[in-house]
Amino acid sequence: MSLCVTILKSPLFNGVGQVFAKSATRPRRFSNFYHLRHSKTSASVLQTNTSRCIHTTTAYQTREASRTGFDDYEAGWKNFHLEVPEYFNFANVVDDWAKKEKTKERADNPALWWIDDHGNQLQWNFQQLAEYSKKVANLLQTSCGLRHGDRAVVILPRVPEWWLVNIACVRAGVVLSPGTPQLMSKDILHRLRMSGAKCIIADDVIAERVDQVSAQCPDLKVKLLVSETGQTRDGWLDYRQLYREASQHHEVARTRSDEPMQLFFTSGTTGAPKMAEHTHASYGLGHVTTGRYWLDLTSSDMIWNMSDTGWAKSAYSNLFGPWVQGACAFIHHTPKFDAVETLKVVSTYPITTLCLPPAAYHMAVQHDLSKYDLSRVEHSLTGGDALNPEVMSEWKAGTGLTIREGYGQSETCLACGMFRCLDVRPGSMGKPAPGYDLRVIDDKCRELEPGKEGDLAIKVKPHRPVGLFTRYLDDPVRTVNAFRGDYYVMGDRALRDEDGYLWFVGRADDVILSAGYRIGPFEVESALIEHSAVAESAVVSSPDPIRGQVVKAFIILSPSYQDISQREKLVKDIQEHVKKTTAPYKYPRQIEFVEELPKTVSGKIRRVELRTKEWDKTS
Repeated sequence: MSLCVTILKSPLFNGVGQVFAKSATRPRRFSNFYHLRHSKTSASVLQTNTSRCIHTTTAYQTREASRTGFDDYEAGWKNFHLEVPEYFNFANVVDDWAKKEKTKERADNPALWWIDDHGNQLQWNFQQLAEYSKKVANLLQTSCGLRHGDRAVVILPRVPEWWLVNIACVRAGVVLSPGTPQLMSKDILHRLRMSGAKCIIADDVIAERVDQVSAQCPDLKVKLLVSETGQTRDGWLDYRQLYREASQHHEVARTRSDEPMQLFFTSGTTGAPKMAEHTHASYGLGHVTTGRYWLDLTSSDMIWNMSDTGWAKSAYSNLFGPWVQGACAFIHHTPKFDAVETLKVVSTYPITTLCLPPAAYHMAVQHDLSKYDLSRVEHSLTGGDALNPEVMSEWKAGTGLTIREGYGQSETCLACGMFRCLDVRPGSMGKPAPGYDLRVIDDKCRELEPGKEGDLAIKVKPHRPVGLFTRYLDDPVRTVNAFRGDYYVMGDRALRDEDGYLWFVGRADDVILSAGYRIGPFEVESALIEHSAVAESAVVSSPDPIRGQVVKAFIILSPSYQDISQREKLVKDIQEHVKKTTAPYKYPRQIEFVEELPKTVSGKIRRVELRTKEWDKTS
């Protein structure tokens, strides 16, 4: 089954060296390890020249020509059909692009272009990705003893091995569950036990956290260390040594389209994160919608999507979306976002598609964009949070580019977007993606008229979208509750205007969206209650001009802390405690001490009341 669009020749990569620059401050971490196409070139910077509502129903005249031919929304949506074969494995898509490189049907452009903060760079084409991922697949099966259907957790930063491990797991039929490197020991314990993972693949930092809890994980049999420093660790297999010894000959597992491929942990408010299960079809094939229609990629394009490797958005736009289209994924391995550095990178490399969270665009437009050469970028995208129309206007004024929003979940692929064939309405998240029938419904599954707020839902009968998850693993109650009548209810509130544009109103279950991160109040409250000063707490979102939302905690102090005078010091102490107990991005940036919390008759905290109070302050 061919998923490839017409190959376009592009001059974008001409004259850009195949780089593996030597760092003056750090060793070349890939030297003599992978076979790299490399030469020494200069990396100098080419410096030249809230809850959402309908802001306006006036559309910018911003329709743009699609690189993949999606120029008529109505026709494209109506005629969309994605055939699902009985057997499918995404590794075959990678291998097909590798064959096209050999026959010159695909230009010799990179498939992965990776840089870090120390001057190191590498480029792999699809032939190299195929070869290296075969070695890793053999490593997983022979050295780690993983079999078809076994589960593995991978927690790695933006290192090239993350991409190899992903494709290798798919190739071997191993079910992969990614995690963010910000996870702490307690988070990792929960994920290992919930997933029943047989193997964990991690770097030096995460390995230390894993060893604190691994004895409590009876299913965990193998720990594989991907060390950036070349160190070894007791009880861990050495990835680098095993990779050197692994064979490069491997047969792709014969996986059914409907069998599990990946598990994503997703946040909630009434319990710990749940596991959304995706199949080889729902992610391997389903992201055709993401790559072809929203990212609008061809094999001549290069996309930089700034997502953490633990999030579904990384799978959307750093792996399946680009590679189903034969495009290049550009990756900058850096520990912290820096607006100036980001603009310099975009000025230096032939990036044609840029996908940043709204907070990153907000910080970027604080600088003089005319100082940077952003001329090679043709397509600007965002997702994960609401985009301020003012930021959209400033970015367009500085670059000439319109930022287009996309909407999806861990349970879906790209489900809604401001596609290039649509005129942008600032504040709207666009229209349903091809393959998705999105409706705004009431609690009795009746579709609401334009302008009425309701539950955003995907119609699953008679036709279920290919890109929809199968279930919440080992949680039949939550799975059943996610479906209502003929719909999968997404847990978000929205409304539709007269022309079919959808407008996000807010989360139905109190999940906080902060700078692209989804944070469940339950997780933060669980960390807070472990502090001796906290008797009870409630966590809600609070508006923030940069992050969109931040975590705010309302805390009732325990008796021994009621009379404490140094409240500012206590606030910092509680914040540091949360950072060490759970992933640091979840810590409450705002804390308010209260005497009591609003509750229902049955004793449940009314977070909605606290949240409304916060948002009313700025309305």
